[in-house]
Amino acid sequence: METSFRFPAPSIVAPIVILALLACIPLVGSRFFIYLVSGILVTGLLATSLNLVLGFGGMYQFHHAVFYGTGAYCTALFLTKTSLSAWVAFVSAPVGAAFLGLVIGAVCVRLSKLYFGMLQISLGSLVWAVVYRWYSFTGGDDGIHGIPLPSSISGGKPAYYTVLVTAALCFFLLHRIVESPFGRMFQAIRDNPVRCEAVGIPVQRHQLIGQVLAAAFAGIAGALFVVVEGSVFPDMLFWTLSLEILIMCLLGGWFRFWGPMVGAAIIVCLRTYVGAYTEYWTLILGVFLMLIIFFLPDGVLGMAERLTRRKAKASSS
Repeated sequence: METSFRFPAPSIVAPIVILALLACIPLVGSRFFIYLVSGILVTGLLATSLNLVLGFGGMYQFHHAVFYGTGAYCTALFLTKTSLSAWVAFVSAPVGAAFLGLVIGAVCVRLSKLYFGMLQISLGSLVWAVVYRWYSFTGGDDGIHGIPLPSSISGGKPAYYTVLVTAALCFFLLHRIVESPFGRMFQAIRDNPVRCEAVGIPVQRHQLIGQVLAAAFAGIAGALFVVVEGSVFPDMLFWTLSLEILIMCLLGGWFRFWGPMVGAAIIVCLRTYVGAYTEYWTLILGVFLMLIIFFLPDGVLGMAERLTRRKAKASSS
């Protein structure tokens, strides 16, 4: 009996090739470029965690940065205030962020979409205010600097590979969640929550689980920020960062899994290169948001898909 060889599906090959290319960056790239790609990976993971509940769950998550900052501060506080293992500190990031997601989600999922987002902003701002003013514990508006990290994961290449491996694993898990029966049910709730509730699907329970999962992955992104930067700041929990993350999802395409990653790469590069010349780079961010609303409702990836389909249709005719 003959067996024919089949090449792996493109959806599997592309991420593997990209991962291999990313793994080679420390071998050929400058120290600055390694730092830049590390920032893109961390921010991309954060944006993708938001998109789990925003794009695939239809939940108005307007203050996602609070979970990111919680993960970062949990890691920083364990490393600076206790003598426990560093790995315990890193585990505390998703656990602490998930717990906060559970508390906030338990209150917010009872409300409709817009009120859900407004209440979340209020509760998230309350957490930020506590961190910002608690000088004796969190460092207040100065943050926490000089966080002691294990030499195996700190500085340059070790930090980069730690971020790359962790982010790759998180992207894999997030993709599995989106494609799982839970993910399909989550998307059905996004499209028609009333009908789902009518047929007996526990809508609020699914939304709460989605909120906790998204918060946990945001917490992991916060821990990775500590690995890259070695410090944390209260601005990581502020609502303006949440708006920036939201723009990343919209810019890349919030109905596509890799859309937030594309949006994160664009925004981080803008902030790095344009921000070096002017402190008003956020004005450009506002222009991007207007362009997205008027010309790219499906984001960059959505536009790329439309152009690809149009080209394929033209070549076949």
